[in-house]
Amino acid sequence: MKMTGEQRIGAPIEAVWAALNDVDVLRASIPGCQSLEPDGNNGFKAAATIKVGPISARFGGSVLLSDLDPPRSYRITGEGNGGAAGAAKGGAFVRLEEDGPDTLLHYEVTADVTGRLAQLGGKLIDITAKQLAGVFFSRFSEEVLKRRSKDRADTDPRETMPKAMSSARMQASPRPVAVDTSVRSQGNALSMLLLAVAFLAVGYLLGRYTAGWDEAGVLVGAAIGMLIVLVPLAAFRLGRLSGQAPTIVALDAGSIAELAAAVGKSRS
Repeated sequence: MKMTGEQRIGAPIEAVWAALNDVDVLRASIPGCQSLEPDGNNGFKAAATIKVGPISARFGGSVLLSDLDPPRSYRITGEGNGGAAGAAKGGAFVRLEEDGPDTLLHYEVTADVTGRLAQLGGKLIDITAKQLAGVFFSRFSEEVLKRRSKDRADTDPRETMPKAMSSARMQASPRPVAVDTSVRSQGNALSMLLLAVAFLAVGYLLGRYTAGWDEAGVLVGAAIGMLIVLVPLAAFRLGRLSGQAPTIVALDAGSIAELAAAVGKSRS
């Protein structure tokens, strides 16, 4: 059996090379792997359960890495025995190629099987081998990216903060409330103006009622109305300037009548 192919991995060539020599990464990537332990210099002891068609067997064997050219390539040779299911031996040449921020992993695999596995036919064995290779490289790529994310998090603890939490914190942060002081000032000024007009009208009417409805009464009413407006305003202003509570000045009907009489006498 011969098989060639390539796999794109979203990581620099150095990270992919390190993963190809990491026992934990290989153990997590090999389909059906039950154990993978170092055995001497660049050697491993392995055990895996593999299903080919109707035959499922546990294979145990050894793997050796040779022709190492870091971080570019190496060769894998190995053999395994599955008991009554048969045996397999072969090898693979793995080559890494930089492609921008990614790495292309090229592989060339050769293998020979004997026993009951060989009786299944080369087509079924080829299909199974391609499926197993697809599973291996998919897992391998995930393991490489997972370890890169972990390394970044160890280097910069800020990377460990979930994005959802960061977003929630940003939304929960209190925002300064802008108060439109110009609108509030305009409202206060309008209220004061309406109040002054009302006081002026009341004082005018009371003054004319007291002093009469002739021409003199008009002047007396106007004077009384102005006094009603200006006296409380002056008292309020003095209270604000002195830092004390504003003084409230009230003019009752009797006081208004006396003012009207006094103004009438002065004009006569």
